[in-house]
Amino acid sequence: MTISTRPLDLGDPAQADAWLTLLDHYACDPMGGGQPLSTYARTHLIERLAARTDFVAFLAHAEGRPAGLVNAFEGFSTFAARPLLNIHDIVVHRDLRGRGVGQALLAAVEDEGRRRGCCKLTLEVLGNNTVALASYRRFGFADYALDPAAGTARFLQKPI
Repeated sequence: MTISTRPLDLGDPAQADAWLTLLDHYACDPMGGGQPLSTYARTHLIERLAARTDFVAFLAHAEGRPAGLVNAFEGFSTFAARPLLNIHDIVVHRDLRGRGVGQALLAAVEDEGRRRGCCKLTLEVLGNNTVALASYRRFGFADYALDPAAGTARFLQKPI
């Protein structure tokens, strides 16, 4: 199977629609929360992201159709004094999982991170998403620990 990736152009209606459809596909999956995107998100997400300079996204195509996406946001490492890219979403259509789409998307975002002078890529994954976790580890991701004696970092949130 041939997989191609390209930077997302939210100004292209066909790309924006494919991207939003894939994102909704992920949102409906149990690993994405099990609920479709809200009407508010579907209405405003593209315009809001298009206005951001820190948003990075790629679409993957395989078998002549949109196969997956990766969304990332540039952050900054104070310890390294360099930017980083945080992968916020990675989606592979359920019909194409296990065929290299995720690895191609990770490679695309890593190339962009290198182009931007980033020091690292970061992401979070649900503890029971063993398939995704194995894919990330295969790509070179590891648990984050400054000192093994202190344990690994944990991802927390506080809705506001």
